[in-house]
Amino acid sequence: MIPLTTDLNANYQRFIEHIQESGQVWGLQSASGWVVVDSAEFEDSEVMPFWSEEGHAKAHCVDEWAEFSPVAIDIEDFVSDWLPGMDEDGTLVGPNWNADLEGLEIEPVEIARQLGANAE
Repeated sequence: MIPLTTDLNANYQRFIEHIQESGQVWGLQSASGWVVVDSAEFEDSEVMPFWSEEGHAKAHCVDEWAEFSPVAIDIEDFVSDWLPGMDEDGTLVGPNWNADLEGLEIEPVEIARQLGANAE
């Protein structure tokens, strides 16, 4: 597993490329639900972080997220169910946030567009 860096755009590109190769994306879930945080960029918005590798997701299961565990989501479900639902809710995607929880906050439709463009 290659560590995520402070180059947030590179982490995003890695996210897109790796989930297409692996066919899955990783989120953090507990008995109380999925990790969703307030946006650092947009007022009154929330972000749901996802990672391209289980190890990157698991690294965040400490401190206030210690009760969470990495859960794989099939890429087809992610594109057909999760992204449209997040778009309806106004929730942004946080792809491959690094160890400092730094990362881009992307509109779900942009992720769907990127995945569609890369699939062709």
